[in-house]
Amino acid sequence: MQNLQFPINFEFKIGTISNDFVAGDFSGKTIAYVRQKMFKLKEDIEIFSDETRAQVNYRIKADRWLDFSAAYSFYDAQNTTIGKIARKGWRSIWKAQYEIIDQNDQLQYSINEESGMVKVFDSLLGQIPILGLLTGCFFNPSYLVTDTQGQPIVRMKKEASLWGRKFQLTKVGQMDSDDDDRIMLGLMMMLLLERQRG
Repeated sequence: MQNLQFPINFEFKIGTISNDFVAGDFSGKTIAYVRQKMFKLKEDIEIFSDETRAQVNYRIKADRWLDFSAAYSFYDAQNTTIGKIARKGWRSIWKAQYEIIDQNDQLQYSINEESGMVKVFDSLLGQIPILGLLTGCFFNPSYLVTDTQGQPIVRMKKEASLWGRKFQLTKVGQMDSDDDDRIMLGLMMMLLLERQRG
């Protein structure tokens, strides 16, 4: 996933048993097809080059069974660890917070939900019969990726859609081309986790 052309669009599939989505660049070209294996005690996500699922480029695996504070390691096609993402524990209850860590276990980037109130209103409206189906049209959280100096790099925003299935990633700062993969894999894992939470 090098030399990315922004904005990047993510769209979850509807009507499939597995939790999967497609990532495409501004021209509509597929850059990744992400598939989460269902009914697994430990997360195991495969990232394919396209929807044919002929070639697995990356995998994301949890370091422990169903656990709120699990870390998720990134592996390339040669099964080499290239980094991981970890949720910042109980802080993420109010606002989602994650850390992207490099292959040397050094903190490299942070992902922070920009407004905790969006999550609160989304959860409240989601409890109301019939209206709960429309939350994806009204409450759309955004997540900002920053470097260790607090400089913004990219922003992920949920777009208004039924079932909250569309997201867009835009570039807002300078990104080291060597880190494209880690940032993308971290955001893909975060999307899967946050979508499960509602």
